[in-house]
Amino acid sequence: MNESPISYLNSNDGSSILAFGDGPKIKIHKENSIEKIQKFVDKQKNKYIFFCLSYDLKNDIEPSLKSQNSNSIIFPRAILWVPENVVKINSNDINFIQGIKTKESNSFIEKFLKKETNKNYSNFKFKFHHRTSKESYIENVIQLQEHIQQGDIFEVNYCQEFFLENIEIKDPLNTYFRLNDKTKAPYSSYTNIDDFIIFCGSPECFLRKKKNHIISSPIKGTRKRGKSKQEDEDLKTELLNDPKEQSENIMIVDLVRNDLSKIAIPGSVKVDELLGIYSFKTVHQMISTISCQVPESIQFKDILRATFPMGSMTGAPKHSAMNLIEHYEEFQRGIYSGSIGYINPNGDFDMNVVIRTLIFNKKEKYLSCPVGSAITINSDPTSEYEECLIKIKSILDY
Repeated sequence: MNESPISYLNSNDGSSILAFGDGPKIKIHKENSIEKIQKFVDKQKNKYIFFCLSYDLKNDIEPSLKSQNSNSIIFPRAILWVPENVVKINSNDINFIQGIKTKESNSFIEKFLKKETNKNYSNFKFKFHHRTSKESYIENVIQLQEHIQQGDIFEVNYCQEFFLENIEIKDPLNTYFRLNDKTKAPYSSYTNIDDFIIFCGSPECFLRKKKNHIISSPIKGTRKRGKSKQEDEDLKTELLNDPKEQSENIMIVDLVRNDLSKIAIPGSVKVDELLGIYSFKTVHQMISTISCQVPESIQFKDILRATFPMGSMTGAPKHSAMNLIEHYEEFQRGIYSGSIGYINPNGDFDMNVVIRTLIFNKKEKYLSCPVGSAITINSDPTSEYEECLIKIKSILDY
C-alpha cells in the first residue's frame, strides 16, 4: 500500500469516504493549537480537510490543565491534512469529490476495498498488558467517588490502558477490516498517517454540522449482546431501566446542552432524543441526541473551544473532571477520546469520538488500547471494571 496518508471513514451502512494521497498537512505539538487549526482551515478553503484531534487539545482550551502522565504513543495535539483524492463510496458506486480519477487512483481504491471484500483475515492474537491493575483501578474508582461525595464532581469518565510493546503489524488493513468485521460500528475509521495507524471501531458521533445545524449524540450506558434473542431483549430492557445508566446519560446531556449554548443562537438548543437504546454488533448503548442552530459567522475554532473534549469522555463539571482524570489515570490519552473527522469545502463537518480503538506508533512499535467508563456515586467499582472489558472484548479477543 501507498505510504502517503490514508483515511477511511466507514459508516458500515454501505457508505464510506476514502481519502488518500499527499497534500497540504500540518502537525501541531504545542501551544496555540486551536488558532493554528483555524489558520490551516482558513488557508485550505473550498477543499476537503481530514483531521485527528487529540484529547490533549484541552490544555490549549483550558490553559490550567496539564498532560504529564506516561506518553508511549506520542501523538501530537492535532494533525490536519488535505488529501489529493477523496472518494465517496455507496455500495458499488464510487465518486471522486476531490482529485482526478486516474489509472493509479483507481488501482489504489480497488486494492484497498479488496481487503474487505475478500474477508481473508489472518490471525492477530496478542496478549495485552494492563497498565493499571484491577486492584488499583477499583481503588481509584473509590477515590473518585470520594470526590463526588465531597461535591468536586458529579460524574467522571475514568480510563485505563491496555498495551503491547515491540510488535509489528505487517498488514494494517487486514487488522482494520478484521476489527471492523467484529464491531460494524457507525463511526468506524482507519487512519494511517506519519508514524501512526488508528484502527477505530467507534459507535459515537461527537459533532456533526450541516449548514447552521449542529448535533451531538453522546453515549452513556452499555450492555453486552445476549446469547439468545430473549436474553438480548432482556439486556436492552435492563439498560433502559437502569437508574444509574439513566443518571449518567442525563448528566452528560445537560453538559452538552451547556456546551452548545455557548455558541448557539439563543433558544435553539434542544434534546432531540433522550435515552435511546441502540444495538451494535457487540454491545447495546444508551444514546441521546442534542442539537442547536449556530450563527453563519461561527468558526471551527469557536465550536472546538465551546465543546472539546466531548462530555461523554470527561465528566461534569468538565474542568474539574479533567483535572481528576489527569491525577488518577496512568497514561496520556492522546488521540484516544479525541476525534477523527473531516470538514467539507462548504464548512460542514462530521466528527467521531475515538473509542473502541487500537492506536499504533509504527516507529516505537507500540500498540495501545485504552478504555473507560463513567463513574458516579452509585457506581460499583468491580462492575465498572467489567464494563470496560465488555467494551473492548471484541478488540482484545479478535
